[in-house]
Amino acid sequence: MIRSVVRGTGAALPRRIMKNADFEGMVETSDEWIAQRTGIRQRHIAGDDETTASLGEAAARAALANAGLTPADIDLVVLATSTPNNTFPATAVDIQNRLGMHHGFAFDLQAVCSGFVYAVATADLYIRGGLAKRVLVIGSETFSRILDWSDRSTCVLFGDGAGAVVVEAGEGTGAIADRGVLAASLRSDGTHKDKLFVDGGPSTTGTVGHLRMEGREVFKHAVGMITDVIEATFAQAGITADDLDWFVPHQANKRIIDASAKKLGIAEQKVVVTVDLHGNTSAASVPLALSVAVADGRIKKGDLVLLEAMGGGFTWGAVLVRW
Repeated sequence: MIRSVVRGTGAALPRRIMKNADFEGMVETSDEWIAQRTGIRQRHIAGDDETTASLGEAAARAALANAGLTPADIDLVVLATSTPNNTFPATAVDIQNRLGMHHGFAFDLQAVCSGFVYAVATADLYIRGGLAKRVLVIGSETFSRILDWSDRSTCVLFGDGAGAVVVEAGEGTGAIADRGVLAASLRSDGTHKDKLFVDGGPSTTGTVGHLRMEGREVFKHAVGMITDVIEATFAQAGITADDLDWFVPHQANKRIIDASAKKLGIAEQKVVVTVDLHGNTSAASVPLALSVAVADGRIKKGDLVLLEAMGGGFTWGAVLVRW
């Protein structure tokens, strides 16, 4: 059978680093307050010359280099983002052009913080369906552009960045030992829309708007929803938490990460955490964390890796991958 195998990873971060202490003169907060409640210590903020497209391009080039491939080898570009360069065309098409690609196809996927997990599952279907052999899956965000910098409950949480993976068709036997995407479970529930949203848009206000969040409500639902979708993924693959080598969750809040891992019985030493370095980078958070763990040698060929995310909508999902 066809399996979608991860061939390479890459990341890109804006030059500017904003530490928690930098907020102390802007809103009523402190380094201690932010770190204690979220685990975040710093985040990267895009400059005027850094956009979702430019960061996505840089992460894509890094992933291609890591895979030993060129843009000519790619059939499809899927970009997960909630902060596109333009309302249209898709920022994925912009990245495709920046890479010098004049073949294949490209599109954006919008599932907020769950976007990258949704995009990997989507790429897997395109590969197994025979419509693409190699797919560049990117998560790129510039959430700093939609923050209300006077709202201390949200502006301290988010950062900018991009991560990417190259996924290609490989052969498998259908066994859990196969390399590639082994199982996926995706969910959404629009009844929670008002708990995490942006208060603008082309069809409603004609403006970009700002991010709004009911933090306590999001936290209340997060652990249960994450646990549900991961257990469904485990059931598909016929495994338990003990079989995992690495858990790479969405990097939104250290408390949510810790509570989810504990509830699922995933050992702390198996959890990849980068929220302290990047903050919440929405669709970029999982591929950024992946890139860090691959680069430092933690995630190795043959490892069983679980990706998970939850975002506005609500959307949530999990993908199990044999590296």
